[in-house]
Amino acid sequence: MNASAWQIIRAVRGPVLLITFGSLMALNHMDKLSFERTWPILIIVYGVFKLLERMMARPVPPTWPQAGYTPQYPPYQPPPPPTTQYPQGGAQ
Repeated sequence: MNASAWQIIRAVRGPVLLITFGSLMALNHMDKLSFERTWPILIIVYGVFKLLERMMARPVPPTWPQAGYTPQYPPYQPPPPPTTQYPQGGAQ
Protein backbone atom coordinates (compact mmCIF):
# COMPACT_ATOMS: atom_id res chain seq x y z
CA MET A 1 0.00 0.00 0.00
CA ASN A 2 1.12 3.57 -0.52
CA ALA A 3 1.29 6.71 1.61
CA SER A 4 -2.27 7.73 0.80
CA ALA A 5 -3.51 4.54 2.52
CA TRP A 6 -1.83 5.77 5.71
CA GLN A 7 -3.74 9.04 5.46
CA ILE A 8 -7.02 7.23 4.80
CA ILE A 9 -6.56 5.03 7.86
CA ARG A 10 -5.88 8.07 10.03
CA ALA A 11 -8.91 9.88 8.64
CA VAL A 12 -11.25 6.92 9.18
CA ARG A 13 -10.14 6.03 12.72
CA GLY A 14 -12.22 8.67 14.53
CA PRO A 15 -15.51 8.05 12.71
CA VAL A 16 -15.17 4.26 13.11
CA LEU A 17 -14.60 4.67 16.86
CA LEU A 18 -17.62 6.96 17.08
CA ILE A 19 -19.82 4.47 15.20
CA THR A 20 -18.57 1.66 17.44
CA PHE A 21 -19.34 3.71 20.54
CA GLY A 22 -22.82 4.53 19.23
CA SER A 23 -23.50 0.88 18.45
CA LEU A 24 -22.42 -0.17 21.93
CA MET A 25 -24.67 2.50 23.45
CA ALA A 26 -27.61 1.32 21.31
CA LEU A 27 -27.06 -2.27 22.42
CA ASN A 28 -26.89 -1.08 26.02
CA HIS A 29 -30.11 0.90 25.61
CA MET A 30 -31.94 -2.11 24.13
CA ASP A 31 -30.73 -4.24 27.07
CA LYS A 32 -28.97 -6.65 24.67
CA LEU A 33 -25.45 -6.14 26.04
CA SER A 34 -24.35 -3.95 28.94
CA PHE A 35 -21.79 -1.25 28.22
CA GLU A 36 -19.87 -2.29 31.34
CA ARG A 37 -19.00 -5.54 29.57
CA THR A 38 -18.46 -4.24 26.03
CA TRP A 39 -16.40 -1.06 26.46
CA PRO A 40 -13.09 -2.91 25.85
CA ILE A 41 -14.21 -3.24 22.21
CA LEU A 42 -13.38 0.47 21.82
CA ILE A 43 -9.81 -0.17 22.97
CA ILE A 44 -9.52 -3.14 20.60
CA VAL A 45 -10.79 -1.12 17.61
CA TYR A 46 -8.37 1.71 18.45
CA GLY A 47 -5.49 -0.76 18.72
CA VAL A 48 -6.33 -2.33 15.35
CA PHE A 49 -6.20 1.09 13.70
CA LYS A 50 -2.88 1.92 15.38
CA LEU A 51 -1.44 -1.39 14.14
CA LEU A 52 -2.64 -0.63 10.61
CA GLU A 53 -1.01 2.81 10.79
CA ARG A 54 2.28 1.28 11.91
CA MET A 55 2.19 -1.23 9.06
CA MET A 56 1.73 1.51 6.45
CA ALA A 57 4.56 3.72 5.31
CA ARG A 58 4.28 7.26 6.60
CA PRO A 59 4.38 9.85 3.80
CA VAL A 60 7.79 11.42 3.36
CA PRO A 61 7.75 15.22 3.77
CA PRO A 62 9.13 17.26 0.87
CA THR A 63 12.77 18.27 1.16
CA TRP A 64 14.23 21.74 0.86
CA PRO A 65 16.08 22.59 -2.34
CA GLN A 66 19.79 21.88 -2.23
CA ALA A 67 22.43 24.62 -2.29
CA GLY A 68 22.98 25.98 -5.76
CA TYR A 69 19.40 25.27 -6.87
CA THR A 70 18.08 27.71 -9.44
CA PRO A 71 14.36 27.78 -10.17
CA GLN A 72 13.20 27.26 -13.74
CA TYR A 73 10.97 30.31 -13.68
CA PRO A 74 11.72 33.99 -13.05
CA PRO A 75 11.09 35.33 -9.54
CA TYR A 76 7.79 37.03 -8.84
CA GLN A 77 7.65 40.68 -9.83
CA PRO A 78 4.72 42.67 -8.46
CA PRO A 79 2.81 44.62 -11.09
CA PRO A 80 3.62 48.34 -11.40
CA PRO A 81 1.25 50.72 -9.63
CA PRO A 82 -1.55 52.00 -11.84
CA THR A 83 -1.09 55.43 -13.32
CA THR A 84 -4.08 57.70 -13.00
CA GLN A 85 -4.84 59.88 -15.97
CA TYR A 86 -7.32 62.64 -15.52
CA PRO A 87 -9.46 63.66 -18.49
CA GLN A 88 -8.49 66.85 -20.30
CA GLY A 89 -10.86 69.77 -20.14
CA GLY A 90 -13.58 70.37 -17.66
CA ALA A 91 -15.64 73.33 -16.51
CA GLN A 92 -14.37 76.69 -17.74
